[in-house]
Amino acid sequence: MTAPSRAAPIALTCGEPAGIGPELAVAAHELLAQTVPFFLLGDAKHLPDGAAFVTIADPAEAVDAMAHGLPVLQHDFGSPRVPGQPQPDQAAHVVTVIENAVRLVQSGAASAICTLPIHKQALAEGAGFGFPGHTEFLCHLAGAQEVVMMLASDQLRVVPITIHIALDEVAGSLTPALLETRLRITHQAMVAQFGIPAPRIAVAGLNPHAGEGGRMGREEIEIIAPVLERLRREGMDLRGPMSADTMFHAAARTGYDVAVAMYHDQALIPIKTLDFDRGVNVTLGLPFVRTSPDHGTAFDIAGKGRANPTSTVEALRLAARLSGWL
Repeated sequence: MTAPSRAAPIALTCGEPAGIGPELAVAAHELLAQTVPFFLLGDAKHLPDGAAFVTIADPAEAVDAMAHGLPVLQHDFGSPRVPGQPQPDQAAHVVTVIENAVRLVQSGAASAICTLPIHKQALAEGAGFGFPGHTEFLCHLAGAQEVVMMLASDQLRVVPITIHIALDEVAGSLTPALLETRLRITHQAMVAQFGIPAPRIAVAGLNPHAGEGGRMGREEIEIIAPVLERLRREGMDLRGPMSADTMFHAAARTGYDVAVAMYHDQALIPIKTLDFDRGVNVTLGLPFVRTSPDHGTAFDIAGKGRANPTSTVEALRLAARLSGWL
């Protein structure tokens, strides 16, 4: 893969056209035109009426085009957007846009990828999309062995070890190998992408009060603590296993750079409570930077001018910071 230069803009994929993605792209341009160069991969015909845009033939043109409108690297979807109503005939185009973004970042033509929300059911029905979501598809396209989901804001960075599984499956899924792999990926990304040479990683226990010495569960004793001790011997700064109910208040957060939680809600409730609109999804473990807003397609408000661009703006800003623009 060719390393992107600082001059390469960020690729913003269009996501599901029937959702709020087109409005978010235009609003993000209005707020970031002077600071974060990016271009939209998608169909300019899907943008809101009256939106200022500039069709570009090459990503390199986006930096100068930002001053005149949203730069669009045109991909013709063949049919108009119907807000709130996904169209199966557009699903394959959504997939192709993501594939094109990966090719651009791998070639160095883009410095990072920021993805607007997709609708997995629409992709499955219209394009036979067999991946659980963006993250797994990008992992496949990049040839990565394993990736990790991080939610990040100015107030907190948090990584869940298990993600989209039922709560009664968490304990059985929490293995030493899984925990070690995701801790290693998190540590490496904090060093390589976030520029923290010796990241402080706080690790939550699975059970209330981190198991209270085995009286409320033994996962901390039998799984979590041994992995942490082994990685500490390699030099990682790992704190825990910690009681999850006391590790997210303001004073506690000053003691670490990233928190690792054992399951989805243990990780996402704190960050969505602290900074609901500014949370950003970051994929760790890819050979390039990928961010996305932390919300879905919002079909119920698509096309109504009510979409909040804050998370998209923060996702583009974080992509810019991680790729050297800011």
